[in-house]
This record gives sequence, C-alpha cells and structure tokens, in this order.
Amino acid sequence: MVIAHHAIFTTYGFWLPNDPRGSWSDFVRSWDLLAYGPATKTNVRHSVAHTSHDRQRRLAARRALKYEPVLFTGIQARSVSIGFRQAIEESQCKIRACSTLPAHVHMVIERHPTPAERMIGHLKARATQQLVEDGLHPFARYRAPNGRFPSVWTHRAWKVFLSTPQDVARAIRYVEDNPPKDGKSAQRWSFVT
Repeated sequence: MVIAHHAIFTTYGFWLPNDPRGSWSDFVRSWDLLAYGPATKTNVRHSVAHTSHDRQRRLAARRALKYEPVLFTGIQARSVSIGFRQAIEESQCKIRACSTLPAHVHMVIERHPTPAERMIGHLKARATQQLVEDGLHPFARYRAPNGRFPSVWTHRAWKVFLSTPQDVARAIRYVEDNPPKDGKSAQRWSFVT
C-alpha cells in the first residue's frame, strides 16, 4: 500500500521530450524542437540523469525552445515556497521533505485523499501565483494581453510510490541531501513536518 510519494516536478526547459537519455513523452509538440529528434519514450522507473548522451545535441535542442529554460534564483525559490505553503494549508496535506532547486523541486508527500497529480498541480499553481504577486515571474516580459504568463513548469511530474517507512526515510534523506549535492545550502521549509 502506498503511504507517500516522492514527487519531482521540473521547470520549463529542464528535461525535453526528445532528451537523448530518454523521457516519458510520447511526442514533441514544437516543430523547432522536433528538428532534434522524436520523443525518446522510456518506461524505466529509475533515474537516467547520469546516462551518457550527446550533451551538445541536448543543449542545442534547449536553444530551440520558444523561451529560455527557467532557473529559479534564491529569491524566486523563496517565493515559490510561500506559494507551496499556501497550497499545503489549503489542502491540509503533509509534506515530509522539500528541496527547491533552480530547475526542479523534490517533495515527499504523505498519502492524501486527493490524487498526487492534482496535489502537485495545486502546489505549482500557488507557487506561480506567488511569483506573479511578488513580481518575480521568470516570463514577466512575455505576459499576454489577457494577463496570462507562459508556464514556468513542465506539464507533468515524476512520482515514486513509497510503500514502507524505510522507503519514506530513504526518500527524505535523498530530498534533504539534494541541495548540498548541487552546491547549495541545506533547506528547511516551515511547511515540512
């Protein structure tokens, strides 16, 4: 039985559908990006981040994106966390660990009646609203006449089902260790219980 999820959600441009290491995408929506190959669908459940690949091809594909890839600054990450806190208070979910890195977020979310996909959507929506409210949205200069911004997030998230307390403890350690592995300070968010 699933008791928690390790959710990883990424910012725009972090992992492309035709990444040479593989992706979970079925197709490439952008014609400019399709020039770098079709979707690289994979069904593996383990990380392929360290798989060897043509790095230059991956970087060239990133340059073909409509907008520059999103990399949160520290101030933006703090704004995102304020949005997360609001979503967590609204949903009454329990977050056991969180790391907000420049291009992705790791969270350990305790099982909740709301499906994980919807909870992640709620977290991303409140984070985006907070970025707008704080005047920190990375795509502020692309604001449409109707007031909308391009999304700073990718469409979906990757989630790992955690079924035992040992799985949860391992995921918490992984999430907590992630910022220092990336050369950042350890993170302690008030909404983590």
